[in-house]
Parts: sequence; structure tokens; C-alpha cells
Amino acid sequence: MYPTTVKEREVLSLIAVGLTTKEIAGRLNISHHTVETHRKNLLRKCQAKNSAELIQKMIAAVMPQKPSQL
Repeated sequence: MYPTTVKEREVLSLIAVGLTTKEIAGRLNISHHTVETHRKNLLRKCQAKNSAELIQKMIAAVMPQKPSQL
């Protein structure tokens, strides 16, 4: 698993359900700039190019089996 903070995991879970940066900021009571910082940190830590790849990599980190093996 990639080393992430509690807040980064909270942001990631809300990205995964499709919330926008503004919605995440409102839900967590933080600024949209802070959400963007967490998102950028997650992308860097996971070496992902975008949010979709980020989610894919995080799922693979906790479920390493290929879908055909499930």
C-alpha cells in the first residue's frame, strides 16, 4: 500500500465516489486549495497521471488479483 495520511485517504474516498473538489472541501470543512494539495500529493505518491489512474492503483494495492482471478 502507498503511504498516505488519514486526510489523504478521506479525500481519496470522496474522489472515488465522484465528488468534485468543491464538494469534498465542503464535506471535510477544508478549502478547495487543501483538497487540491491532497490530490496532488496522492497523485505523486502513487505515480498516477489522473484521478482515474489513482483510484485504479489504490484498488490494485488492496486487491492485487486481476478481475479474472476473483
